[in-house]
Amino acid sequence: MTETLDLADTALNECDREPIHIPQSIQPHGFMLVLDLQSLTIRQGAGAIEELTGRKVWIDRTVADVLGDVADRAVRAMAAHQEAGFACRWRATNRLEYDVVAHRAPGKTSGAIDDLMIIEVEQSSQQARLGVDLIANLDAAGAALERAVTIQTVCERAADAFRRLTGFDRVMIYRFQDDEAGQVVAESRADGSGSFLNHHFPATDIPQQARALYLRNPVRVIPDSRYTPQPLRPIAPGEAPLDMSDSGLRSVSPIHLQYLRNMDVRASASVSIIVDDALWGLVACHNASPKLLPYELRVGCTALARNLARQLKSKTDADLYRERTRLRRMEDELLSRLSPDRPMREALAEKADALMQLTSADGLAIVSEGDIQTFGHTPPEDGVRAIAAWVAGRPGLRPVSSHHLSSVLPAAEAWKTHASGLLAVTLPLDQPVSLLWFRSEVLETVRWAGNPATAEKTGPNAILTPRASFESWSDTVSGRAHRWGPAAVESAARLRDALADYAAVHQIRRLNRSLQDRLSERDLRLEQQQYLIREVNHRVQNSLTLVSSFLGLQAREQAGGSAATALNEARRRVRAVSAVHSRLYLSDQVTTIDMSRYVGDLIDDLGSSMGPDWVAALETDLAPVCIEPGRAITIGLILTELIINAQKYAYGGKPGPLCIRFEEDGAFFRMTVEDEGAGGHLAGKGFGSMMIKSLVGQLNGTIDYRDRAPGLSVVLRARIDPLV
Repeated sequence: MTETLDLADTALNECDREPIHIPQSIQPHGFMLVLDLQSLTIRQGAGAIEELTGRKVWIDRTVADVLGDVADRAVRAMAAHQEAGFACRWRATNRLEYDVVAHRAPGKTSGAIDDLMIIEVEQSSQQARLGVDLIANLDAAGAALERAVTIQTVCERAADAFRRLTGFDRVMIYRFQDDEAGQVVAESRADGSGSFLNHHFPATDIPQQARALYLRNPVRVIPDSRYTPQPLRPIAPGEAPLDMSDSGLRSVSPIHLQYLRNMDVRASASVSIIVDDALWGLVACHNASPKLLPYELRVGCTALARNLARQLKSKTDADLYRERTRLRRMEDELLSRLSPDRPMREALAEKADALMQLTSADGLAIVSEGDIQTFGHTPPEDGVRAIAAWVAGRPGLRPVSSHHLSSVLPAAEAWKTHASGLLAVTLPLDQPVSLLWFRSEVLETVRWAGNPATAEKTGPNAILTPRASFESWSDTVSGRAHRWGPAAVESAARLRDALADYAAVHQIRRLNRSLQDRLSERDLRLEQQQYLIREVNHRVQNSLTLVSSFLGLQAREQAGGSAATALNEARRRVRAVSAVHSRLYLSDQVTTIDMSRYVGDLIDDLGSSMGPDWVAALETDLAPVCIEPGRAITIGLILTELIINAQKYAYGGKPGPLCIRFEEDGAFFRMTVEDEGAGGHLAGKGFGSMMIKSLVGQLNGTIDYRDRAPGLSVVLRARIDPLV
């Protein structure tokens, strides 16, 4: 088989170099005129121009001089609008109808000629009702193709439709394969015609430049393979050859003509099947006797081929959609059953059978950090390791796939029994995991239309001669597996991404569980801490209450005087501290104190010790500002001192109006104590004044004394949160 492939490659290169687009001659079933659009005169021609037009002189003449006014007007209009195709019908001297077809010549042929139009005159069908019959035939064929369920049925019905349309003895649907060889997948033939169904043809039969022209010109016709080429004339010395890429009359390669003669084919036609702008295959038509395919039928063949291409694409897309849907269901089921608490490698190993079913693989290898797990039919461990290393070195993120692994990894020839096919992906994890699917070797017997190795070079210039025999020839192909379909490759890519996401989610869940456990532990510690704080505050509050009671008893024993006054002031200071601890004990929130409630309770407590007349004289306006407990105690002590000072100095110990306000000012709080007394009792040097100064310093705040005449206004201002 290696020798066969080498010879085929050599032949392919030989054919690829043949300039088939510039043959400088045409087939004799019509004639050609080359029109200079600058002068609107004929520069060149080929074929039986004189015989069919009756004009002995036609060089440098107009189209009207040669083909008449109707053709001239049509050609001029097409040139002006840069159109191509059918121009008109024309009657030759032999009384037969001919089709006039015109198109621009591709590119520039020389520096002197910038713009050329090629006019081709071919014999028409001579049938008056061909157009009506053609439309009816195309409609019936299109309906038959639409009713077909499978691609194979579409191809079979297309072969029948093209044979009815063209009348050729044998019509084949020829499909190109990945290696550029072709296979006859459907056939319609008359009785007595040989069959090429399921036969393969090497890539050398249709060289690259021919494939390019098939994309450009969908229909190619050879009415008689034994024709004598008609040269283009005149050709000036050194003139660049005329590009006939778009010409239907263009002469055919002598190699291809010999090829047809060796097949006993007298007439042939080919129609391109183009799917998604790519050459899917050909409709190959053969006839044992000469046969024309007029322009009308060529247009009909083009329309039918486009309908066939649409049906092929539709059926292919539908099959692919169904396969993708099936694989997505399998992917979802596989992912849903992965164990979330196991490492990825172990979780995948548990679902090895499902993974192999997903891609229809014969074996599976899971490779992670040198650890290899194999399932089904796989190469030995050293082979798996070598293949995994090769996959890891491949560029890009797409899955690696091959149905002929030894062609890209020669070492795989040793493991072709179980590893002729490979589909591989690598999971992008912290510890990468590679999935290697394997398909075993499938020995295939390929039926060729003749031995492709029999093409040989003969003659003094070593011209390639096509093979003379097209009898069925079989060859056994080894080292290949069933191809990985696009749906399977896509599924492997989706699975890789899904498993990567699954691993990431699994890791996040583990981290979340760990974090949740830590948060629970912290919440428990905080709860215990808050319980202890409340307990401490309760005990401190009880102790402060007890001290306050002792101070009150001592004050009563003094029966007035300065000592009693001092004891009562001390008692009020202790009560200011006790009020905070009392509120902390009663509240679940131990981090902040609501100053509106705290100051209100403190004033009520102080008022009860100062007498009912004082309670009646107190006025408050307290905003709900939350402050940390330590700062609240400091504020309470300052307020207590300010109230004591007002009682002592503003009113001489007697009751009088006293207004207390607490409000928020942006990031600050402001506490105001105002009286209407004698005034003038500003900050002094006594114990109370020194205490207030110290406490204001602890708050990092300011205190302002303003004489209201009468009365005094004291304003304390500090940040609510000292850390802001």
